[in-house]
Amino acid sequence: MARSRSRRPGVRTLVWLVVLFVALVSVLGGGAIAGQTSWAPKLALDLEGGTQMILSPKVTGGGAVNQDQLNQAVEIIRQRVDGSGVSEAEISTESGRNVIVNLPGIPSAQTRQLIQASADMNFRPVLTDGNPGAVPQNQLVPDNQLPNPTAAPTNASDTNWITADLYKQYEALDCTKPQSETTQRSDPSKPLVTCQPAANGNPAVKYILGPVEIPGSDISGSTYGLVQGQQGAVTNQWAVNIQFNSDGTKKFKDVTQRLNGFYNAASSSGTPDPRAQFAIVLDDKVLSAPQALAVITDGHPQITGNFTQQTAQTLSDQLRFGALPISFDIQSEQQISATLGTQQLEMGLLAGIIGLLLVVVYSLFQYRALGFVTIASLVVAGLLTYLAITLLGWAQNYRLSLAGVAGLIVAIGQTADSFIVYFERIRDELREGRGLVSAVENGWRRAKRTVLASKAVNLLAAVVLYFVAVGNVRGFAFTLGLTAIADLLVVFMFTHPTLQVLARTRFFGEGHRFSGLDPVQLGAVPLYRGAGRLREASEAAKSSLKPKNAAAAREAARRMTIAERRAAEAQAKGEGPADLAAAAKSTQRPERSQEEN
Repeated sequence: MARSRSRRPGVRTLVWLVVLFVALVSVLGGGAIAGQTSWAPKLALDLEGGTQMILSPKVTGGGAVNQDQLNQAVEIIRQRVDGSGVSEAEISTESGRNVIVNLPGIPSAQTRQLIQASADMNFRPVLTDGNPGAVPQNQLVPDNQLPNPTAAPTNASDTNWITADLYKQYEALDCTKPQSETTQRSDPSKPLVTCQPAANGNPAVKYILGPVEIPGSDISGSTYGLVQGQQGAVTNQWAVNIQFNSDGTKKFKDVTQRLNGFYNAASSSGTPDPRAQFAIVLDDKVLSAPQALAVITDGHPQITGNFTQQTAQTLSDQLRFGALPISFDIQSEQQISATLGTQQLEMGLLAGIIGLLLVVVYSLFQYRALGFVTIASLVVAGLLTYLAITLLGWAQNYRLSLAGVAGLIVAIGQTADSFIVYFERIRDELREGRGLVSAVENGWRRAKRTVLASKAVNLLAAVVLYFVAVGNVRGFAFTLGLTAIADLLVVFMFTHPTLQVLARTRFFGEGHRFSGLDPVQLGAVPLYRGAGRLREASEAAKSSLKPKNAAAAREAARRMTIAERRAAEAQAKGEGPADLAAAAKSTQRPERSQEEN
C-alpha cells in the first residue's frame, strides 16, 4: 500500500483539493436551492447601488440637538447597522442637522426600525457573570441542580430572579460571536442575559442582570479626566465622572449602599461577589460594569479602571448622549445607482484582464508547457477565492467593494510570484544535474520556505492594514489577506502535487524541449558522467566552449561559479590540468579560510 502511494505522489493531495471544492460548491448550491444565497457574491454600495435615507432627528419635548449629540447618535446608528449584518454602509451628517445613511441594496423593515429608534440606556445590578463562551455540553448544570426560586425577589440584586430557563439562556449565550441587533428592547422590570463585547484589549463578558434601577434619563452630565490623589496631586489614571439629577442621586445612593455591602462582605471572605457591580447598559449591551467601592450620596460617582484617554472619552460621550430621547424620522428616501462604481469596475476589470494576460504570456514564453501549470494554478486560486467571497456574503453578509476588487487584481501578481519561485528552484536543481523527479522534491523543499515567508509578510501587512484603516481600504486589505491564504492552499494542494505527477510523464520527465524543463536548454551538466566518474569543476565551462545550443551556452556561462569561470579561462588559454587545478584551488582557498575565520 505504501509502495503504491510512493509511485503516485501528489495524486492524494489533488483528490483532497477536489473534495474541498465539492464541499464548497455543495454548501453554496444548497443555499441557492433553499433561496438563502446565490452563486454571485454580494456587492457593496459602490458596485450595486442601494438606498439613501436622510434622517431628521427629533427630541422629546421639542428640544434642539447640538452637534455633539448628533455625532453620538450617528455612532449609535452605525453600531446598530453593523450589528444587524449590513456591511459597507456609509453614515454621515449633513448641514449639522440631518443624518445621511447609505445602505447597499434595499434595507429590511427591521433595519429601518433600528435606524429610527431612540437609544435606551439604563443601570442594572449584576447578578452573575462568567466566561463569554457558550458552556460545553458536558459542563452544563444538570436539570435537578438548576435554580428553582421559591420566594419572590426582594430587590433588584436578589438571585431569586434567576430561574431555570433564564440560567439555560445564560449557559447557551456565546459572547465571542457577533450578536444580532433586534428592534425589541428588553423589559426593564425583568432580568436580562446579555454581553459586554470585547473592546480595547479587554475580553468579552456575559452577565445575568437584575431589573433596571436607574434609567439613563436620570443622568444630567458626564465628564472624563485624570484622577486626583488624596493630597490633590494628579495621577496618570483616567476616570469617568457621572452627574445624576435629584431623582438619580437618591436612587444611586440606595443602590450603592446595597452593592457596597456585597463588596465589603466579599472583601472579608476573600471570595469575589459579582453582585457588587452595577452595569451601564446601552441598547441591551453592557458598556461597563464597575464595582461599588463606596456609598455615593452626592450623585457624583467616579468610574475608574483600565481606561485610556480615548476609552474614557468614549464612555463619557455614551453616558452623556446615549440616554438622550433622540429618534429619527425618515425625511426622504431614494435609490442611488452604481453608475460611477460600475464604470470604475469595468476599468479595473480591464486592467486586471490585461495584467492576467501579461502573466500568461510571460509564463508561456519563459516556461513553455510548464507555463500551463501557472495558468491552471491561477484559475484554481480564482475559483477558490470566488467561492470564499460568495460564502462569506451568505454567512457574514460580506459585500465586495471596488477596493476589494483592487485587492484581487493586485493578488494576481503576488500569486504568480509563488509559482515562479518554485519553478526557478526546480530549474536550479536541473542545472545541478539532477533528474526531474529529484529536482521537483528538492526544489520544493527549498521553495516552500520562501513561499511561506512571503505569504506570511503579505498576510501580516493585510491584517495590520485592515485594523488601522477605515472605510473602503479595509475591503482592499481583506481581499488581499484572503488571496494570500488561497495562494498557500493552491501552491501546497495543487501546484506542487501537479508537478509531482507531471515529473513522471514522458513529456516532462525526458525533458522535451517545449516542456520548459529541458536540461540542455537550461545549460545543465549531469552530475554523474558515467564509468564511475563525477562532474569536474570545469565541466560546465568546457561545455559552454563547444556549444550545441547557443542559448544553453549563455545560460551555462551565467550560472558558472567563480572556480568554474577561472577554470574555463585557463582552458581557453590552453593551460594544462595542473593549471586548471591551481586556478580552482586559488579560488577555493579564500572561501575556505573565510569559513574557518
